Amino acid sequence: MSTIQKFEDLEIWQLARVVCDDIFKIIANTDLKNDYKLKEQINGASGSIMDNIAEGFERDGNKEFTQFLSIAKASCGETRSQLYRISDRKYIDEDTFTDLKDKTLLLGNKIGAFIKYLKNSEFKGSKYK
Repeated sequence: MSTIQKFEDLEIWQLARVVCDDIFKIIANTDLKNDYKLKEQINGASGSIMDNIAEGFERDGNKEFTQFLSIAKASCGETRSQLYRISDRKYIDEDTFTDLKDKTLLLGNKIGAFIKYLKNSEFKGSKYK
């Protein structure tokens, strides 16, 4: 991790950005835009994934970063749950649902693996140098 200089370089942040953008496109191009509460929930949850990765990274300490990654992972699960709701309400087709569900599963697994890596790392963050 010491070679990564900014959160934008993190693969998990890049994947989270893709998921967030995919959700926005669904909102913009389907009747989900008229389901105000669900639209706001899934938009917020998907944005929370990338935002918490960024915020945790900027804290400059592994312990805090791990805490924010845990929140991002939970938001990823929340987004996946909401995907079921938008699928059940027929806002998206089965292929779109499967694609996004798979992306959130992959992202959640990668965030979990990164949390494990940070917990086992000797490097504790630049603010502890």
